[in-house]
Amino acid sequence: MKEQKHILSILVDNQPGVLSRIVGLFSGRGYNIDSLCVAETTEPHVSRVTMVTEGDALILEQIKKQLNKLINIIKVSDLTDQDTVVREMVLVKVTAKAEHRAEILRVTDIFRGSVVDVGQEHYTIMATGNAEKMSALLNLLKPYGIREIARTGSIALARDLKVK
Repeated sequence: MKEQKHILSILVDNQPGVLSRIVGLFSGRGYNIDSLCVAETTEPHVSRVTMVTEGDALILEQIKKQLNKLINIIKVSDLTDQDTVVREMVLVKVTAKAEHRAEILRVTDIFRGSVVDVGQEHYTIMATGNAEKMSALLNLLKPYGIREIARTGSIALARDLKVK
């Protein structure tokens, strides 16, 4: 069976310790978490955990069964093969010498990013998009000198079913 990346959307009770139990389940069974993002939903007592992991269909089925056994788990959904909106956000601090500033701004504009902080010799750029787009942006900025990167990892929501 072929391993692939899976995006899991996990609704949980917004209580202390829930995330550590989820992470403990993964580490205890040797599963890797590629990215993890957690935030409150429209209901203050419910949070959405968006997690990207890798494995074949059998491993993913095991992961979902184990997650569903944990207390405080409301719902586990695999969004991988569904019609979804998936985005990441990246903040990147790049060296911006005077002779390169215009080119850095052009690259930022091409990726529909924005400069959110300016220093004497740096720009901090914010951009959103899919993982491939964020990697492409970082690859184009690398020659100028990337000082720091903060990246959210994937967040995702299933699209509504289309009415015919």
